[in-house]
Amino acid sequence: MKYNLPCQRWKFYPPNPSVTNQLVETLGLSSVVAQIIVNRGMVTVDEVQGYVNPEIIDLPSPLTEFPDLPKSIAILQRSIELKQKIAICGDYDADGMTSTALLLRGLRHLGANVDYAIPSRMKDGYGINKRIVEEFKQEGVSLILTVDNGISAYDAVAHAKELGLQIIITDHHDLPPILPPADAILNPKLLPKTSPYYGLAGVGVAYVLAVTLAQSLGKLDGLTKSLLELYTVGTIADLAPLTGVNRRWLKRGLKLLPNSDILGIKKLSNLAEVESQKKLLNAEDIGFKIGPRINAIGRLDDPQIVIELLTTEDEKIAITRAMQCNQINQTRQNLTKQIEQEAIKLIEAKQINWQLDRYLFIINENWHHGVIGLVASRLLERYGVPVFIGTYEEENPEIIRGSARGIEEFNVFLALQYCDDLLGKYGGHKAAGGFSFPSKNLPLIHQRLKEFAHQTLMPEYLKPLIKIDTEIKFKDINFQLLQEIDSLYPWGIENNEPIFSSKNVKVFSQKLTKTGEHLQLTLIQDNVEFKSIAWRWSEYYPLPPHVDIAYKLKENEWQGNKSIQLEILGARQCDEN
Repeated sequence: MKYNLPCQRWKFYPPNPSVTNQLVETLGLSSVVAQIIVNRGMVTVDEVQGYVNPEIIDLPSPLTEFPDLPKSIAILQRSIELKQKIAICGDYDADGMTSTALLLRGLRHLGANVDYAIPSRMKDGYGINKRIVEEFKQEGVSLILTVDNGISAYDAVAHAKELGLQIIITDHHDLPPILPPADAILNPKLLPKTSPYYGLAGVGVAYVLAVTLAQSLGKLDGLTKSLLELYTVGTIADLAPLTGVNRRWLKRGLKLLPNSDILGIKKLSNLAEVESQKKLLNAEDIGFKIGPRINAIGRLDDPQIVIELLTTEDEKIAITRAMQCNQINQTRQNLTKQIEQEAIKLIEAKQINWQLDRYLFIINENWHHGVIGLVASRLLERYGVPVFIGTYEEENPEIIRGSARGIEEFNVFLALQYCDDLLGKYGGHKAAGGFSFPSKNLPLIHQRLKEFAHQTLMPEYLKPLIKIDTEIKFKDINFQLLQEIDSLYPWGIENNEPIFSSKNVKVFSQKLTKTGEHLQLTLIQDNVEFKSIAWRWSEYYPLPPHVDIAYKLKENEWQGNKSIQLEILGARQCDEN
C-alpha cells in the first residue's frame, strides 16, 4: 500500500555535549533540558541561570534605554496638569487593542482627559491617517498618542504638527528610512539589538510609558497588576519574541491572569474554557483561546467591543462584550476554513507553480480582508513557501489589499521593500506583513516578488520546516521531564516550544476524530505506549505501520486523570535520513 506522508524537511539542532554536560553538572539539569536551553542560544552558566530565572537579571531603567521617554513623560505630565484633551490612536489587532486599553486605564487612573480612536480595517487600513488627525483637531485634542502604529505615518504626523498638535509615537514596527516629525518617538527598534527591551511589542512600549509616567507622578499603587495583565495578553497574542524583558514580565503576568483584576478578561476566560483553577496560564491559553477571541473582533467587527471589554467595571457590559468576542470568533473560524478551502482549490485549478516561483501568490475576489492573514499562515503550513494573498477592496476594486507570511529563510518586510515603487501602503516585519497596491500593478509585483524569492531561497527550502531539539526514546518520557520543560515557559517566538523525534515507532491504532479533521493515534516504542493527536491530518490517514515521528509533549487531563500526550507535527518513513 502506498502511504501519503507529509512532505517536510527535518532540521536537527547540533548536539553540544561539552556545554550540556557542564550545565548538567553545574546546575543539576537533565541532559535533555540542557540541550533544549543550549538550542535557544544560552551557553554560559550565567546566561542559563538568567534564562531559567529572568528575575535575577540586572535590568537597566527604561528611562536610560529609550532616549525620548523622559521627554514623553514631561509632555504627558503637562497635558494632565492642564487637563488638555489627549487622544490615543490604536490599531485593530490584539496588540493595538490591548495597548489602547492599557493606556486608557493608565491615563484615567492618573486623572487624564483621554479618549481614543482606532482606524477601520475595511475603510482606513492600518495606522493613523490625515482623516483621523483632522477629527482629533475638530474634537479639541491637544496631544495624540499612537500605539502599535505611527512609525511609518510620516504624512499624517506632519499634518498633525501643521495643525498645531503634539504627537508621541509609541510603536514597535520596523523603522522607515525617514522617521516622522513627532515630538517624541518610543520604538524599541531604535535601541541596540542587545537591549532587553528590543523585543517589546506595541503593548510593551505602552506598558513602559504608563508605568514610568505613573511612577513619576507617585501614583503607581493599584495600577501595575491590571496593566501587566493587558501587557501579557497583547504580547503573546502579537507573537512578540519571548526573550529579554518580555520573558521576565510574562512569567509574572501569566501567574496573575488566573485571578485577573480585569472583569472582561475573567468573563472571556470563562467563555474560552480556560481553567480557573490554574495557578498560572500558559502561552497556549492566550495564543489559542483568549487572543483569537480578541483578534477576531478587530478582523470582523468594531474594535470598540474589545476596548469596552478590557476597560469596563460593569459586569453586564463585560459579559455582553465577552459573548460578542466568542460569537465573532466562531464566525472567524468558519470564514477562515472556507477561504482556505477555496484557496487550495484555486491553486490546484490554476495549477499555480509555486515550486518554480519559490513563493505562492494568490488573489481572489470577495475574500474578507480580516481573515486572509490567517489563511496565509495555513497555506504556509501546507506548502512550506512564503505566501502572499490578497483580495480586491469592495469600495474600490482597482485596489488589491493583502497579507504575507514568510518562512525562516525569507524576510517578508524586505520583500515588500523590494516592491516599494509598485505598492501603496505596506508594513510588517521578517515573518509577516500587510500591503495594498493598484490592481494594474499585479503582473509587475508578481514578477518582482519572484525575483526576490529566487535571490533569497534555494529549492530545498521549499518544504515545511520542523526544527527538532533532540531525539529521545519513549522510555525517557515521564512527568519529571515534562515538569522540567514546563519550568522554561513561556514558549513562543524566539523561544520555541521543544520538538522531539523518536525513531521506528509502531502505529498501534489510528482513527479520525468525529469531525473527520484530526487524527488520533496510539503509538508504541519498546513496549512504551502514548496516546497522540495530529491536528488537521485527515489527508495523511492512514499512516504506515511504523514511522519516525516529530512531536511536542503535552499534559492531558480527563476526568481528573493526568497523562502525557504526544502532539504529532511530523512523520516520515523509518529509513529516511
